[in-house]
Amino acid sequence: MSSLGLFGGTFDPIHLGHLRLAEAFRDELALDEVRLIPAGQPYHRAQGPAASATDRLTMTRLAIEGLPRLCVDDRETRRERPAYTIDTLEEIRADIGAEPALWLLIGGDSLAGLGSWRRWTELFSLANIAVALRPGFSAEALPEPVRREWLSRQVIDFPNSTASGTMRPLALPPRDISATDIRRRLRHGDAPEEFISAPVLAYIRERGLYL
Repeated sequence: MSSLGLFGGTFDPIHLGHLRLAEAFRDELALDEVRLIPAGQPYHRAQGPAASATDRLTMTRLAIEGLPRLCVDDRETRRERPAYTIDTLEEIRADIGAEPALWLLIGGDSLAGLGSWRRWTELFSLANIAVALRPGFSAEALPEPVRREWLSRQVIDFPNSTASGTMRPLALPPRDISATDIRRRLRHGDAPEEFISAPVLAYIRERGLYL
């Protein structure tokens, strides 16, 4: 493997748009593989999602069935402690070695808060960072330490051969609804079928999730 992408943290298997984003991430960076990492015990949430880690893991597997070069990494759901991105990156880098290009996908909101992440400056020694940006993004609005990294780590042609240390924007496919809105509609019995993959929606109904 020469290039690996990771999509964790904000990934939500109930949102079809997140799958489309994972595919865009895979295709735009020509990645050999993208691992989707369902959250275990996120340190930044006072309460977990309305589905267990096992449910999220199962829904992720259902969602990606038949999609090439997407796979599931269950390491954070197996942890008995809150998951920090730096810990996950260290584990994966140890697994794949120093040479392959490793890419971490985050959103624009996560980029703005990057300075609050645990050992955030060490992320760059382990991976490259792709940022999914929505219209209206402004680098000038970023906190100064993050803005400095964002501006200095971008390269002109965004090669996919660098193991770590670079940053780049990723064009987002359209998304008309948030995962929070999808869960809210599910709670009210209004299943937004156009925004959830059919196997995942069937699982949600079978298990009575998000009610």
